[in-house]
Amino acid sequence: MTDVLITGGIVLTQNREREVIEDGAVAVEGDRISAVGSAARLKTETDPNRIVDADGGVVIPGLINAHTHVSDIFLRGAFEGDRGLYDWLFNVKQPALSVMDADEHALAARLYCAEAIRSGTTTFVENATALDWTDLDPTRRKLAVYDNLGVRNVYGAGLRDRSPDAAFRRLFEELTDAGGGSVHPGPGALVVDTEDGLADVESLIETYHESDGRQSVWPAPATLATTTPDMLRGAYRLAEEYDVMTTAHVAEAEAEAEERGAVSSIEYLRNVGYLGERALLGHCVQTNARDVRLLAQTNTPVVHNFRANMRLATGFAPVVEMLGRGVTVSIGTDNTILNDTVNPLSDARAVATAHKGYHRDSGVIPPQTAFDMVTRDAAAAIGRDDDLGSLEPGTQADLAVIDLDRPHLTPAPDPVHALVYGLQGNEVETVLCAGEVLMDDRELCTLDEPLPDLLSAAERTAADIVQRAKIE
Repeated sequence: MTDVLITGGIVLTQNREREVIEDGAVAVEGDRISAVGSAARLKTETDPNRIVDADGGVVIPGLINAHTHVSDIFLRGAFEGDRGLYDWLFNVKQPALSVMDADEHALAARLYCAEAIRSGTTTFVENATALDWTDLDPTRRKLAVYDNLGVRNVYGAGLRDRSPDAAFRRLFEELTDAGGGSVHPGPGALVVDTEDGLADVESLIETYHESDGRQSVWPAPATLATTTPDMLRGAYRLAEEYDVMTTAHVAEAEAEAEERGAVSSIEYLRNVGYLGERALLGHCVQTNARDVRLLAQTNTPVVHNFRANMRLATGFAPVVEMLGRGVTVSIGTDNTILNDTVNPLSDARAVATAHKGYHRDSGVIPPQTAFDMVTRDAAAAIGRDDDLGSLEPGTQADLAVIDLDRPHLTPAPDPVHALVYGLQGNEVETVLCAGEVLMDDRELCTLDEPLPDLLSAAERTAADIVQRAKIE
């Protein structure tokens, strides 16, 4: 029995051949896609409980955000933008997260999911780098929100086991003195014993990870500067043991390259045993041609956090070279307070446009490649290319219906071009995740409160957090 039939639109299957079905349909049984084909054929072959009329729009795989931070959504627009990476980290992000309680983390999760679903996002990888292992109530509350709202998520459980050295402490003191009166948790905050941290992640995986569901848990060493080789190796071992992945922030700023000295961050990870198909590396801005070869040789996937890197002026990751070498590259919206949205297609537009100018070559990163980076290639990057990122029989029923009947999308002879270069974010009408309708006709179906009430509560809470954290 077909549960849902989405019909009457252009279906972008994103299968290997990138097949486009002009008057197509997608049939859903349970949490899986049972058939994809012409609307005429599937209307006669199925007897659906529910029909979703795409009405000439476009049906796409649910978007995948491969690297994001959820709780700091409350800091959007709360600080001056002229800050470097460590200034922003020590004087804005860390102070705010340090004063948030479990209720505020849960509210941030609801706001984040509401925005993500309305953009057509069905899967995101959260990097919980500020995780306090002595108090997991915020974690439990956020995971409950994701479960209730029905969005597919990966919880990257942040790990730090390296105490900062004297040089790092001096840097922290210099930046926090210059940054004003913010509340500072300290440079050594959240550091755990290596084995204790790995054991805590293992317990979290065993408690919350669903191999066949919408909830996943990964070990997530925060950065190379905050984790030891033993922690990195242990995280990769856990990923192998539990058939998940691991993720880390790598080579984001020039200061990291200076810390590594003669050995690049990528070479260092190769030497300690962290490179490989289970390690998703965020950023990779400060990388050279040899690093790119190592990534390709080890099948290590990368997340391009373009807009966040631009806001902090850390530089352009060599994504064109990575793609040329066959490295799997996805896109992450990263911190909401650096990106301002959590819309992967908006970032795909920026990536497809900016790299052309940077390389002075209009042929780099065409729209199809950018679209792949938030669908099928993103699925491959997170180890889920067998059942996410495309609309094919047997894959998860994660999809979005987008209205093309808008002045700014007319004419649209190439729907992929229109989605990447023209979408503004309010054109997504219907979203399904694992066969469940999360949004119908722009109305969020799983949110248990009126959206205006959520937005009002978020405004009040955000202002209170900024005041308590003393952010200037």
